[in-house]
Amino acid sequence: QKAKAHHTDINAAISYAGYRFPPELISYAVWLYFRFPLSLRMVEEMLAARGIEVTYETVRRWALKFGSKRLGDSGKASGFGDKWHLDEVVITINGKKHWLWRAVDQFGCVLDVLVQSRRDRHAAQRLMRKLLRKCATSPRVLITDKLKSYAAAMKDMGLRFEHRQHKGLNNRAENSHQPTRVREKVMRRFKSARQLQQFLSVHDQVANLFQHCRYNVNAAEKRTKRSQAFAAWQGVTCANTFGAQIA
Repeated sequence: QKAKAHHTDINAAISYAGYRFPPELISYAVWLYFRFPLSLRMVEEMLAARGIEVTYETVRRWALKFGSKRLGDSGKASGFGDKWHLDEVVITINGKKHWLWRAVDQFGCVLDVLVQSRRDRHAAQRLMRKLLRKCATSPRVLITDKLKSYAAAMKDMGLRFEHRQHKGLNNRAENSHQPTRVREKVMRRFKSARQLQQFLSVHDQVANLFQHCRYNVNAAEKRTKRSQAFAAWQGVTCANTFGAQIA
């Protein structure tokens, strides 16, 4: 029953009742914030350049409510590849070390992220359990660095799929941390583990939507994929049009 209720909540329409700005503008502001390395004040200034007076605090509230409403939970779980790359990187928050665990597939799509205070087999188990719950199928191959926690976690969980441990093979996961480092500088470090988890849960899924619009495609295919990505974002935010009234 809990799972059914959660599914219903994810697919429920977002209500913009009580907001003086139209859904199209709110969707556009939230998209700008999560799609590009912009601070809240930068988004405020970009909207002001178009005659839209919105404070950065308002943009922050929009991002919290409408950005994380469904996208972080819906994602494209059924469309992930069968080769998973897992990696962890240290993030300092208020002088304390945290570990950002991230999983990506062979195509560069981010499967999930998890912020934890430890870097041991229990932390690795939490990530793997979360991945297996979210994704429709188990991976064919799991690729990690030489951290022993991954193998220990797989043994404890009784997982039998192929596990390759090699630092050079895991460049895709290591490179996936770069956008987080960029945002960390723009936002002048993250303020809490909860803020980091909330932000990346949406940021990485937005990046998944638009990643195929950039590389190794011709102009026509790029336009098609971009239109599909905008349509997906429109469906998530329940905005009738995307950016039509913003230009």
